[in-house]
Amino acid sequence: MTSTLKTDTDKTGTGQAGAGRTGRSVRAVRTAGGLSVRLDVRTVVVTVLLAAVALSASVLLIGTGDFPMSPADVLATLTGSGTTAQEFIVNDLRLPRVLVGLLVGAAFGVAGAVFQAVSRNPLGSPDVLGFSQGSTVGALLVVVFFQGGTFAIAAGSVVGGLVTGLAIFLLAWKGGIHGYRFVLVGIGAAAMLYAMVLYLMTKANIVEASQAVTWMTGTLSGRDWAQVWPLALVCAVLIPLSLLYGRPLRMLEMGDDAAYALGVQVTRVRIVLLAAAVLLVAAATAAAGPIAFLALTAPQLARRLTRSPGPNLLPAALMGAALLVTADWASQQIFGADQLPVGVLTGLLGGGYLLWLLASERKAGRI
Repeated sequence: MTSTLKTDTDKTGTGQAGAGRTGRSVRAVRTAGGLSVRLDVRTVVVTVLLAAVALSASVLLIGTGDFPMSPADVLATLTGSGTTAQEFIVNDLRLPRVLVGLLVGAAFGVAGAVFQAVSRNPLGSPDVLGFSQGSTVGALLVVVFFQGGTFAIAAGSVVGGLVTGLAIFLLAWKGGIHGYRFVLVGIGAAAMLYAMVLYLMTKANIVEASQAVTWMTGTLSGRDWAQVWPLALVCAVLIPLSLLYGRPLRMLEMGDDAAYALGVQVTRVRIVLLAAAVLLVAAATAAAGPIAFLALTAPQLARRLTRSPGPNLLPAALMGAALLVTADWASQQIFGADQLPVGVLTGLLGGGYLLWLLASERKAGRI
């Protein structure tokens, strides 16, 4: 089959939160069968670079610990050429932690991009809208009242996230889901759920409180294959599903009327994408805890790098994965292995980014 390439330059387009772009190169690939695909060259380059950063940081993270390994030794071990000791350290101890980090980062990145696109607000993220707090409440209920183990805590987190998502969805529904009302309901739910978190902490004994605080901080320490496989299954289903809805989601950012005019079934698209995003947040939180601000920053940074309008779901996923494994590697390099949970570092960096974003939005007159 032959194909022809056509290059044109789009000189307009403005992304969310001021992430505008001008003069980008877009290639339209048309096959003999009539299929046409538009490729934004900058977006493709950024996507490839983010994937390379995520993989490179993963190799460095696998080699970090009490038994350090060079990148060459890590790659040799992953391909089956390492010693018995190296294979045990890599495959049984460190590889699951890295895979959980990649999957959790990708899940939070996609979920954050969906929430921001649906709410048409750069501050729309699971942290702000109450979904992470709902998962935390579910996990704490299991810890405090049922003294559950790791699997029970993860199940409680998933159930808490789903119940919170359903409640916010129903409270925000009025002939459909609209961004402004959705954000307000989510912020109110976040405040109430945070109060519940504080109440549950007062009911916990010292052992339960210590276990809960460690989980609530957000950490990749101690992750094993039991966390990898369920999260991998969820991501394998829901991330491709979200990517398939990327085009109608991009149209939703132009407003409901414009989306309806272009043939988008607005209500169905919102329901499917919000359900997928809630499940991704719940599964990621169950695996690693509520990693602070990752879902907020990853989509915004990806959008600013690509300078492309729309949700940028794939770049957001790769940005989330790269940020989380890089932050985990940096925390181990600076503070030592497992001395600082990665959620603390992402919270510090994400909080600074949030302040900068609020200042930018105010300067631009949007808040």
